[in-house]
Amino acid sequence: MAVNLKNKKITIIGAGRSGIASAMVAVSLGALPFVSDNGDYIEETASRLKNAGIEFEFGSHSHRIYDCDLLIVSPGVPSDSETIRAARTKGLTVWPEVELAYRICKGAIIGVTGSNGKTTTTTLIGEILRRAGKEVRVCGNIGNPFIDSAADLSSNGFAVVELSSFQLEIIDKFRPRVAVFLNITPDHLDRHGDFDTYFAAKTRIFENQKPDDFAVVNYDDEKLRALERRIGSKIKWFSTSRELPDGVTGRPGGEIDAFGDRVIGSDELKIKGVHNLSNACAAAAAVLSVGAKAQNVAETLRIFPGVEHRLEPVRLIGGVSFINDSKGTNVDSVRWALMAVSAPVILIAGGKDKDGDFSALNALIAVKTKAVILIGRAAAKISKEWGHLTECRYASDMEEAVNMAFAIASVGDTVLLSPGCASFDMYDNFEHRGRVFKAAVAKLNSSGVAG
Repeated sequence: MAVNLKNKKITIIGAGRSGIASAMVAVSLGALPFVSDNGDYIEETASRLKNAGIEFEFGSHSHRIYDCDLLIVSPGVPSDSETIRAARTKGLTVWPEVELAYRICKGAIIGVTGSNGKTTTTTLIGEILRRAGKEVRVCGNIGNPFIDSAADLSSNGFAVVELSSFQLEIIDKFRPRVAVFLNITPDHLDRHGDFDTYFAAKTRIFENQKPDDFAVVNYDDEKLRALERRIGSKIKWFSTSRELPDGVTGRPGGEIDAFGDRVIGSDELKIKGVHNLSNACAAAAAVLSVGAKAQNVAETLRIFPGVEHRLEPVRLIGGVSFINDSKGTNVDSVRWALMAVSAPVILIAGGKDKDGDFSALNALIAVKTKAVILIGRAAAKISKEWGHLTECRYASDMEEAVNMAFAIASVGDTVLLSPGCASFDMYDNFEHRGRVFKAAVAKLNSSGVAG
């Protein structure tokens, strides 16, 4: 869907990655962007904008933000914020960055959403399509703004876009050729207020699809299965528990079958765990719908190692395994991580709470953990839930948490960072948190102290 931005005044709220990318692309298309960020002045960002001839402001949003033809908001701006409400009252068009990207993207879009597994599945889809000889851009919430990829993708290419609820909640015409919905569990309730609002934002991924588009949906998730009558595109189900002759089935310890044909043995996957088997089935359904071959899927799954910060093996020292799952930012992701690793587990958890229900993990915590090391603002809340089930200790920072965990670990134990919380109380993002964890582990020596 083409859009003409020539000489259009565009306000961009937020000077993060997607905001800056939107401004740069807008300039290249002849628009007149103005960037407004109510955060602190950042010299590097300001220099980039100055060099591109883009006007900006930091510290607060002036009334100038409403003097525009189009207002683009970054994912961090809630849809019910005063800024967006005022813009709509004034009759302004308000889009998320992914809406603008969609309107300039010439290639086919494969959108991936869900509460857990988005990054793994998005990356895996991209790898399979590359193996199939396709032009591919992997982008979106995964860290590379969609708008950057949309600007230079050819009509034969694929944009594989990881989509959060923040990006989907105010879309307009955004329409993916393939919409993948992996699963749904409570998350981001601190932003959305309740589960129904969060779920509604996620389901918008199907809203504008046409009958010749594809919806890849998890049959094992009851809430997603109930969407069948609301989806107007061709549904391709996937499951790890039910035979689906017209879908993709992955049987633990058995095989992955796609639309009636064998693809690969489940035990041949390099990524382990039932949740990753489910992600693999979703990826297979998506790529086979747009022309990839089963051989492309099988070859990729045999070598795909997973993604950084998601159940990432870091080090084995003194018989103790260290696993980085910093991307585990909600309660359900911790559940999958605990199920995937070997017990006994010393779990490092905590951070900025997203109104998660940590009691949902009580049974697993009691059975699988030797101790829990707690960090960040949510530490007291988590200890209140788990303190009667396992030993809970507090650490002031990640290095102390790692040293504390190693000090109580024995041969065969697993030290698992899977916070179940956002990172912003202590770190820039989950990547930063994961890097700090890995750096602390790297300092350990076999005597159990940082060296």
